[in-house]
Amino acid sequence: MSYMNKNIEEIHEALINKKVTSDKLVKESLKKSHEVQDKYNAFVTILDNQNGGKVTDDLLSGIPFGIKDNYSTKGILSTGSSNTLKNYIPIFNATAVENLYKHGAIPVNKTVLDEFGMGGTGTTGHTGIVHNPWDSTRMTAGSSAGSACAVAAGVYPYALGSDTGDSIRKPAAYCGIVGYKPTYGMISRYGLFPFASSLDTCGVLTRSVKDAAIVTDAMKGIDSKDMTSWDSSNIHLASDLTSDVKGKKLFYIKEIVDKKNYPHMTKELENHLDNFMEVVEKCKSLGMSVEEVSFPKDVLEALPSTYVVISCAEATSNLSNLTGFSFGPRAEGKSWQEELKNFRTTGFSPLIKRRFVIGSYVLQAENQDRYFKNAQRVRRLIVDLMKDAFKKYDALILPVGTGPAKKLETDEQVNTDETAILDEHLQIGNFGGFPSITIPDGFVSDLPVGVNITGNCYDDQDVLNIAYALESAMDYKNQIAKEMK
Repeated sequence: MSYMNKNIEEIHEALINKKVTSDKLVKESLKKSHEVQDKYNAFVTILDNQNGGKVTDDLLSGIPFGIKDNYSTKGILSTGSSNTLKNYIPIFNATAVENLYKHGAIPVNKTVLDEFGMGGTGTTGHTGIVHNPWDSTRMTAGSSAGSACAVAAGVYPYALGSDTGDSIRKPAAYCGIVGYKPTYGMISRYGLFPFASSLDTCGVLTRSVKDAAIVTDAMKGIDSKDMTSWDSSNIHLASDLTSDVKGKKLFYIKEIVDKKNYPHMTKELENHLDNFMEVVEKCKSLGMSVEEVSFPKDVLEALPSTYVVISCAEATSNLSNLTGFSFGPRAEGKSWQEELKNFRTTGFSPLIKRRFVIGSYVLQAENQDRYFKNAQRVRRLIVDLMKDAFKKYDALILPVGTGPAKKLETDEQVNTDETAILDEHLQIGNFGGFPSITIPDGFVSDLPVGVNITGNCYDDQDVLNIAYALESAMDYKNQIAKEMK
């Protein structure tokens, strides 16, 4: 009997009642890891020598899980999916990982990401492309590509992700699972390889909202090693989860959902937007109100470029420590300057180097006002618009992306000017540090699509409750991917 396709509570019950042992769960998960690796290339490292653990009353005890490879794991290869750290084995655990260990969770693999989280396709990791378990000719999105693929394929009930622009929530949508980015600072970032520190958020990918709540409860907490973390000890996401959401007020942004803004839309996009409006009606049937709100189009159109400027500037600064001297494979050269140049030139992929060039350019003294500081001003405008909306509404609800996962090899542009806002709006959650969750809400072209719910900072319970109620009203909970033939 397979257990890795069940939810956390079901697996825990089986462990407590001695229907299965932790060792058997680990063996099942490792076997599945190799099957998924052969088909979809989801892992950097598989911990074949891992054993089961002690089973206690803790829901996570003895249960396998996956860790995105930008989390520091003591004694375990941690590459950030980059050649610059291809042999790096840390001497400490990330706080989020350590917290899960304290709850008895058992790691079985490290998952592939876009290099250092800088990508939205799952194609730029140094070990190669991650394929979608629903259709291996399609992408998973990124950067939490391997985690999303593994959870969707039934390797384990949950895996860790990180989200800087949509890196948990879009892969979740493309893979038909749940992706949750909590309020910024709820989970310590200590030991998470930094990309853009003001945007980076630790989170989780699961197959149900309740599992996301259970895992986040175990990961979260104030941490003296991360000054941006905050005390959430009075928040109990799983135990306070409820589907009673009558009276909650939701809104969606007209400029993102209105079909008139997509004169060249594909049939998949049309079906995706129709599906979203059906979800809106489900929300109303649950006793919630949903209203259309208009945001300034020019501000929304500035979302993608604002994200690029801020994230690249912060990445340039954060990753300047990758020199090949302190850690990483040292490059050859006749001087230390030449060694440094060779390390960074040959170690990083073209995408990363382009982002470093952008980041360095916008941070130059003569360019800061025009680019970096202007991007910060636009970020503030967007956050203020959201804060004003949250004075009246409990949450924002929007479709994720332009439809199902994109083809890996296609002449069609993944993003166009026409659909850029629809593809990039999840960045709003990172600009404001807002809690945000994606859940599956149907299928388009026989592939999963998702809906996103974003709330005000510290209102994580409301966001999860809305998602939980909506999930309960649909038929896409605990989905295991079935690849099309």
